[in-house]
Amino acid sequence: MPQSRRGAGPVPVNRLYPLTVFFAADGVLFASWVVRVPEIKNQVDASATALGLALLCMTFSSAVSMYFAGGLCERFGTRRLLVASFPAVCACLVLPAFARTVVELGGILLLFGAIYGVLLVALNSAAVEVETATGRAIMSPLHGLWSVGGLIGAVIGGLLAAHLGTFAHLGLISVAGLAVTAGFAAPMLRAGTANAVAKAGAHEGKPADGRRTPVGMAVVLLGVVALCTAYGEGAVGDWGALHLREELGAAAGVASYGFGVYSVAIAAGRLTGGKLIMRLGETTVLTGGAVLAAVGILVTAWAGSLPLAFVGLLAVGLGLANMFPVAIAKAGAIGGSRGVGLASTIGNTGMLAGPPIIGFLTDQIGLPAALSTVALLALVAGGLGLLLRARAAGPAGRPEVRPEPADVP
Repeated sequence: MPQSRRGAGPVPVNRLYPLTVFFAADGVLFASWVVRVPEIKNQVDASATALGLALLCMTFSSAVSMYFAGGLCERFGTRRLLVASFPAVCACLVLPAFARTVVELGGILLLFGAIYGVLLVALNSAAVEVETATGRAIMSPLHGLWSVGGLIGAVIGGLLAAHLGTFAHLGLISVAGLAVTAGFAAPMLRAGTANAVAKAGAHEGKPADGRRTPVGMAVVLLGVVALCTAYGEGAVGDWGALHLREELGAAAGVASYGFGVYSVAIAAGRLTGGKLIMRLGETTVLTGGAVLAAVGILVTAWAGSLPLAFVGLLAVGLGLANMFPVAIAKAGAIGGSRGVGLASTIGNTGMLAGPPIIGFLTDQIGLPAALSTVALLALVAGGLGLLLRARAAGPAGRPEVRPEPADVP
């Protein structure tokens, strides 16, 4: 698979810090919304089904906007779109606090999701550009920072829940997000100007002659890789703790610790994933992670004891950690911001479909067998990674770049 983003000429590392701030801040924003969902459910007097439909509005609109966001990045510039969409997301963050009915909440979440989808594509497209300009594998660490931001947002939300209402809490986080925009918008845009020299190698959706980069089958297959990975992340996130409680008899607190182990493993795997990718290559990390995730979920699903299940969750988290970032980075390397948008759209359907499919299968074949489908899709993702590398190594492509250890930052 083409690996054009390495070696386009290094840019000083201090040019990268604005993007790391926006990734981490976005994690805080998203977690702050998530921890308030129970209060908002009571606020609009929604049943579980009605709340699920309202949340589906956000997922649907974000998937649609991701598809079109790549074109917006081409037209206005990735970093400009990032700087414009981030404060818009901050403003939308407080809107659910005003909802009084499920219908109102659904409409608000349609708007929220549409803007949030644009932000996600802009963030990931900017990361692809930085990878090209610096020759560093930074997509996984940036996703790790997003996870760290999510943890910080959840902790802050837990501390504030007993003292502030939903509007005050989300309003405070929104103002903090606007402050981040005010403080880091200019450095973000300056960093984009500094990277302009590398633009011919770092496509923003266009090759050097100005024509649009065609988004072909390779990007679609990378979207399927992202889908398979997101399916696993959604399934384990929503059903892992329940499995520990119902199948292994864990107490509620112990079950939550299991999810904590899984979450920390993903964050740690992504934060260290950049150096791992630079040493081993993207395809090796992707396929190795797929095998590790498959083994881990099978151990978790069929374990006869809690300690063994925890080991399995650790393996699942480490295995899945870098698969989604690698798929999105490769899609961006091939198709620019349009590649990021298309792969993100396809991948997002996996996050959407995973939990309900696991629920349906649980009623038919039991939760352990249902969770085992995560292993199947992880192996499909790994197989697609190998297939794409083989295609790229043929006469029409070029082999994956694997820097020497001395080049690792």
